[in-house]
Amino acid sequence: MHGRGAERARAVADSIVRSGGKASIAIGDLGTDAGAYEHLDWAAATPDIWEHTYNINVVSGVRMIQRIVPGLRDPDYGRVVTIGGGPGVQPFGNHPHYNTSLAARHNMAVSLARNLAGTRITSNVVAPGAILVPAVQDFLVKLSADRGWGETWEEIEYNSVREIVPNDRARYGRRDEIAGAVAYLCGPYAEYISGATIRVDGGTVRSAF
Repeated sequence: MHGRGAERARAVADSIVRSGGKASIAIGDLGTDAGAYEHLDWAAATPDIWEHTYNINVVSGVRMIQRIVPGLRDPDYGRVVTIGGGPGVQPFGNHPHYNTSLAARHNMAVSLARNLAGTRITSNVVAPGAILVPAVQDFLVKLSADRGWGETWEEIEYNSVREIVPNDRARYGRRDEIAGAVAYLCGPYAEYISGATIRVDGGTVRSAF
């Protein structure tokens, strides 16, 4: 369990141990705040911001892969799961620096899968859609008064999804649903899955492939 904060990393590791698993922690800063997403258009996303975003969203993954994957080759077993996203394959008109960094993550994961051919180590991508976390819910509730989304959370969720991120499930994803996809790729039934992307986005990305 990697993290910049020892207390949060330890809490997650302890929960894994209480559930019967094994976990250790590694505290450190990869030189990034993983998962950066600045709301910028083409004019505002300067080359410096592109470079910074690429370091945050792509090179941090490279650092982890180069340090961890060699240790998986000796037992010849392991799972590498990269968190990607829909804009990597269906980009927004804005946020070009973010869209492109996600595309690079997807490409990186597939390249790694090709490199691991013939081993029992796989590399795949989980691509979340819009996921509901407390900060997002608070933001949407505050925004609701101006947008006319309703009074209850059920109304706000349904109407804000239709306006911001239309999807077939008409709701935001939950963290457990992302965790479930990652757990599947790490389990025995995913042995034959390599270089794949599992989209957990309620159908936000409109593609059959």
